[in-house]
Amino acid sequence: MQNLLPITVPEHVAIIMDGNGRWANARGLPRTMGHRKGVEAVRDAVKTAAEAGVRYLTLFAFSSENWNRPQAEVTDLMGLLKAFIRRDLADLHRENVRIRIIGERSNLRGDILPLLIEAEETTSGNTGITLVIAFNYGARDELTRAMRRLATEVAQGRLAPEDITPERIAASLDTAGIPDPDLILRTSGEERLSNFLLWQGAYSELLFVPELWPDFTRETFLSALEKFACRERRFGGLAQPTLAVGS
Repeated sequence: MQNLLPITVPEHVAIIMDGNGRWANARGLPRTMGHRKGVEAVRDAVKTAAEAGVRYLTLFAFSSENWNRPQAEVTDLMGLLKAFIRRDLADLHRENVRIRIIGERSNLRGDILPLLIEAEETTSGNTGITLVIAFNYGARDELTRAMRRLATEVAQGRLAPEDITPERIAASLDTAGIPDPDLILRTSGEERLSNFLLWQGAYSELLFVPELWPDFTRETFLSALEKFACRERRFGGLAQPTLAVGS
């Protein structure tokens, strides 16, 4: 599909979708209505990213800390996740979208994990945009799990300590095989990463926009991509020429 923008497009965009609850509170609605409205924004974001030429879109859907929210809200979020997969999986598959799930799986409820596995397996052969859903995800937890696996390999004599390189660490993370995000974007005006892609985002461009996630439109997304195109990326050295996707 031809890019929408005659600009450099990031290969990988990661989004912290923040502000659903505040969107609902501002309208005198239950927080659950904000989450439901946020699902609509997810659909628009995936479509816009694909049409703009983004190859990977990572969405921070549910953090490992979100379990501490009120039980009713957590239950509603789980229901929305299941509904999204059941209703949208066929459409995403038809649009050639590949789905990857990152995050801890060992403690997930029985009715959630099979759906996540189904979404990955159904779309595993697709060659369009990869939609990475960070679910039950926390970067510190991800790094801890990776370090434990590497420590076990060292203890069993299958790996020497000097073999633990940045590349091997990256290959041990949930995002193995996925390029680091070029752009990490957060909505709602908050300016922090909140335990999201801490290793992978070492050299990501950061962009914080004031819109609450339910108000994140196609136009907002395209504007963010235009701002990214104006950034000079140095990676600790001199400014690097940025190549367009597919060049």
